[in-house]
Amino acid sequence: MVQPTPHFHVPLNLSHAARVARRIMLLVDRPGPGDGPDAEAVRRIAEEIGVLLAPCLDLDDNPPAPAAALLRARAAALGRKLVDHIEAGGLGNDRLGQCVRNLFECLELGLEGATISLRAGENPQSFQRPV
Repeated sequence: MVQPTPHFHVPLNLSHAARVARRIMLLVDRPGPGDGPDAEAVRRIAEEIGVLLAPCLDLDDNPPAPAAALLRARAAALGRKLVDHIEAGGLGNDRLGQCVRNLFECLELGLEGATISLRAGENPQSFQRPV
């Protein structure tokens, strides 16, 4: 019998998602020697996510449902592209993977976050991962 993937179920929280997006931007901000096109794409996409969610930073609650759903869908799509480039460029690490998982958790996509974070470099044995 296949066991379900452990994950955190967090209600949609776009304000915290914006904070996590800023953390991701800080983690990928510095160009390194030998950076290729994937590294540049990671920085660009991380910035897109940050800019998209920035208006939510100081909100006490999510925007109205239709706007929140659009922001969630767009941020998730960008997050998936971000992970594609992290994986392709071999740019992942445990902290970045944790932030990716946290981003998806805040977008109410905890199950996807628990899976996709491993592609972004999160250590599967990390104490931060859900059990």
